Amino acid sequence: MLLVLFKRIFGGKPDTSAVTLDTKITPEDMVEMIRSGEASRNDFIASYKPYIAKVTSRFCKRYIDPTRSDEFSIALAAFDEAIEQFSSQAGKSFLGFAETVIRRRLIDYVRKEQRHSGTVPYSAFDQDDEEEMTVNPIEMKEALQRYSVAQDVEARRLEISEYDSRLKQFGISFGELPDLSPKHSDSRVLLISISKLLANAPELYEIMETKQKLPIKELCEMAGVSRKTIERNRKYIIAIALLHNGDYPYLQEYIQPQEPPQQEQPQVKGVRA
Repeated sequence: MLLVLFKRIFGGKPDTSAVTLDTKITPEDMVEMIRSGEASRNDFIASYKPYIAKVTSRFCKRYIDPTRSDEFSIALAAFDEAIEQFSSQAGKSFLGFAETVIRRRLIDYVRKEQRHSGTVPYSAFDQDDEEEMTVNPIEMKEALQRYSVAQDVEARRLEISEYDSRLKQFGISFGELPDLSPKHSDSRVLLISISKLLANAPELYEIMETKQKLPIKELCEMAGVSRKTIERNRKYIIAIALLHNGDYPYLQEYIQPQEPPQQEQPQVKGVRA
């Protein structure tokens, strides 16, 4: 279903159940205090271990033991990374941002494990369970593949949620993109190219960000199109420009230009190709 929707367009709420060090101080405040040396990073992370374990368990769809799980260690490091990278100017809560970082690091871990599993003999996966029964290595590999597919689906859903939140800052929703997308492929390619020009022009992109509108005159000159073309497709151009400059690897796959087939260059007499 998602693939069909993406092709038409382009050719959950964060968990707040963790206990803070001080209920009067928000996680965002704590991050600022940590950076200024007014609060302990280790104490802050320790207080949010239950939250980190809950996010990790929800991602893995099973109980995660913080004392023995590699996934929890990765999530813990990701939470620490989120403290460094969080920006209050992005308009997102720290816990929502931290969950995003945790999920992405866990996805990277699953992909890495899957790549390595292809180079390890099946016998290396043999192990006895609690009832001393040998686990079938073939089933384990298939389970890992299914797990990877499930996490890819979850990653796409997470990206859509983040992208939708970003679009709403400009009065656009992800759900209306199929109707905004041009029906003809040539028109779609043209608008995507205009959006890329906007995304790659820092001054124009800054105007769009701060004023919440397109620099129409400048875009017309850069792209060589009429004002009417820009105005009629304003929302679509903004949406694709945000996609170009955002951290959306799955969605960005659908706006990558197709390489045209290479044509053999005619040879000119006396000149080698």
